Amino acid sequence: MKTENKMIGAGFFTALAASLCCITPILALVAGTSGIASAFSWLEPMRPYFIGLTVIIIGLSWYQKLKTKKLIDCNCDREENPKFVNSKMFLGIITVIAALMLSFPYYSSIFYPNTEKKVLVVKKTSTQKAEFRISGMTCASCEKHVNHEVNKLIGIINSNVNYTNGNAIVEFDNSKTTINEIEKAINSTGYTVTNKKLK
Repeated sequence: MKTENKMIGAGFFTALAASLCCITPILALVAGTSGIASAFSWLEPMRPYFIGLTVIIIGLSWYQKLKTKKLIDCNCDREENPKFVNSKMFLGIITVIAALMLSFPYYSSIFYPNTEKKVLVVKKTSTQKAEFRISGMTCASCEKHVNHEVNKLIGIINSNVNYTNGNAIVEFDNSKTTINEIEKAINSTGYTVTNKKLK
């Protein structure tokens, strides 16, 4: 029983470790401390291993729970109902939670407010486009977090953040904001602008 509980706990924590880099930006947004968003981005390269380990541990836990046990004929007192933490129901709950955490990067965008801008009327001469190279982004949740912060600025016409390319392309009205203000907004998320250039 203790081994099963340890395996269930290990499965839960490996699932948490696999999704921590993606959950942190959401927690930072809710807490209003966007600077901690990239605190666990160093875990991203290990995510596939954590996912595999979670699947193996949860699978072994289910195997242990479902395998038929030899009955020993003795006059021992037996517990009729196992404790909740030793039940199939608890293992099922942990399995569902682990699956939700592992798939978090795919649905994390629902937690960010809509950042679409209303149509801005700007002079063509004051419109500029800049590309920012950003380090530390590891998933779609990182994209949403950076996009959210950039779109808080007045004068942003369009922003396109891409974690796979490690960049953000921002179109803005230079009479209302500057390339340096956009860089500060990106850096405030905890991710770092490594290079910027006007296009």
